[in-house]
Amino acid sequence: MRDNTILSKSFEFVIRVVKLYKYLCDEQKEYILSKQLLRCGTSIGANINEAQAGQSKADFIAKMGISSKEARESKYWLELLIKTDYLNINDKYTKSLLYDIDKIVKLLTSIVKSSQGNM
Repeated sequence: MRDNTILSKSFEFVIRVVKLYKYLCDEQKEYILSKQLLRCGTSIGANINEAQAGQSKADFIAKMGISSKEARESKYWLELLIKTDYLNINDKYTKSLLYDIDKIVKLLTSIVKSSQGNM
């Protein structure tokens, strides 16, 4: 994973999402929004991993496209958790999560677009 930027970044993000989910459930007693974030956040890395073994270029692009959508959805749930005061936008951890998901979205968008251009 060290040699593959998107694999390593998505894996690190997923770890942080799982820890955030635990915190939101245990400390904030929030179960619905955090579960949505957990589902789409963990799906990012899973689909990127699947894409690595894609049966064709089209399969690779499809899986990376799903990852891109899941990353955008993750950002949505993070922003909703901020707006509903479960997370604080001024918190360093929250800012870091938003920064990381923005990077992941940009990377995935770039990968999908460049892969489509090479077909």
